[in-house]
Amino acid sequence: MCGIVGIVANSYVNQEIFDALTVLQHRGQDAAGMVTCHEGRFYLRKENGLVRDVFRTRHMRRLIGNVGIGHVRYPTAGSSSSAESQPFYVNSPYGIALAHNGNLTNTDELADDLFREDLRHINTTSDSEVLLNVLAHELQVLHKLHLTAEDIFTALSKVYKRIRGAYAVVAVIAGHGLVAFRDPQGIRPLCIGKRDGAAGPEYMVASESCAITGAGYKLLRDVVPGEGVFINKEGEFAARVCAEHTEYRPCIFEHVYLARPDAIIDGISVYKARLRMGELLAEKVLRQRPQHDIDVVIPIPDTSRTAAMQMALKLGVKMREGFVKNRYIGRTFIMPGQTIREKSVRQKLSPIELEFKDKVVLLVDDSIVRGTTSRQIIDMARECGAKKVYMASAAPAIRYPNVYGIDMPAARELVAHGRTEDEVCAYIGADWLVYQDLEDLIASTQGGDSPVHHFDCSVFDGHYVTGDIDQTYFDKLESMRNDEAKARSQHPGTVANESANMLQNL
Repeated sequence: MCGIVGIVANSYVNQEIFDALTVLQHRGQDAAGMVTCHEGRFYLRKENGLVRDVFRTRHMRRLIGNVGIGHVRYPTAGSSSSAESQPFYVNSPYGIALAHNGNLTNTDELADDLFREDLRHINTTSDSEVLLNVLAHELQVLHKLHLTAEDIFTALSKVYKRIRGAYAVVAVIAGHGLVAFRDPQGIRPLCIGKRDGAAGPEYMVASESCAITGAGYKLLRDVVPGEGVFINKEGEFAARVCAEHTEYRPCIFEHVYLARPDAIIDGISVYKARLRMGELLAEKVLRQRPQHDIDVVIPIPDTSRTAAMQMALKLGVKMREGFVKNRYIGRTFIMPGQTIREKSVRQKLSPIELEFKDKVVLLVDDSIVRGTTSRQIIDMARECGAKKVYMASAAPAIRYPNVYGIDMPAARELVAHGRTEDEVCAYIGADWLVYQDLEDLIASTQGGDSPVHHFDCSVFDGHYVTGDIDQTYFDKLESMRNDEAKARSQHPGTVANESANMLQNL
């Protein structure tokens, strides 16, 4: 899970990219980066840290240009060093900078092909650098000094044939303009906005609509699965579906946790979907315990608040804020390493004792991944004097790893993998546990004019929509994704650091 943005405007785009990345900060807190293009030259700044810390006034002053892209990152595998922060850059052909949200599932095969057949060197373990070099090669074989939209789409059609997995991409081609494209299943989100400027139209492409509307652009639509978009430096817009086989299968976890509630993704309001999740989950509670003894519903801030509000209304009980959140602690789900996550839970959440004391409490969370956070929160509720502590998850049990760009770790680190609901309940220390049904989760997204009726639900049902995932892939994934591997990656090598420093000076 990362956040990306690309802008073509009539004036310098650095401030608007900065603002958009700040809006998208919830999608990645590990690193941030920006590339702008002015008179055929790139200006790059990227580093580990939050947007506000990575970009200082001295950096913003030299990020000149009317075309640019930005990225906020959190690592799903490999090193979290600044060498793997984005955007990535290659100087041939033309000069191309690229930022990517998602995960390629055939990275090793591609990297080998790039080295042996395309004669290209990959300097990091990032699949985004691999993707950039595939795009660069397919543009280079065109042997064109000046690219047209037709040329871009020809190259993208070949890129689609080579890469597999989930990806939403923005790229800048020096002297030409902005390119954006989305995987054939539309797993990762990408949308387009337009603003009528005094000197002509301006465009923004971003992971979530809130970044677009927050900058004063009008949301036009989503990039459809398998579609390529090209906006030249003069602001001329062109789009075409370049992949051969496309089908809407976006990641449903965007609606559960990843996206902001004010986002519209593929025509679906995240806020309304979460309201419906709460309503349907409350109906399940009433089916299982029509004479429930719940005194109060308490959300675990912040993502579950919308669902909890609707649950309380449907159950006919009060909703209260039982935890005060420290806004200066990041989202624990996306922190690298279990030790850091566990330490951050009590730093992030402080219970309000009077809301728990002598009450039967229903805690509502968006999902339960590893279970250790839930266990700590339940312990806090008991320490505050709760008579009973129930736990409700707005998502079904997460039993399988995610391979499409979300840090759902090795299967053995998922609390529901290989456990029954009763066993998970005992592990987290709850008196009762209720999960959302998958059918109800999907139903919560339906309605309106959205073209989406099927989703990637692989973390819940084990069905991977790209059709190329086997046990060998899982074994490799576990070796990279488990917390021990992440702990080892916290000390990147000298070569990678030197490479990052060289790029900073472009």
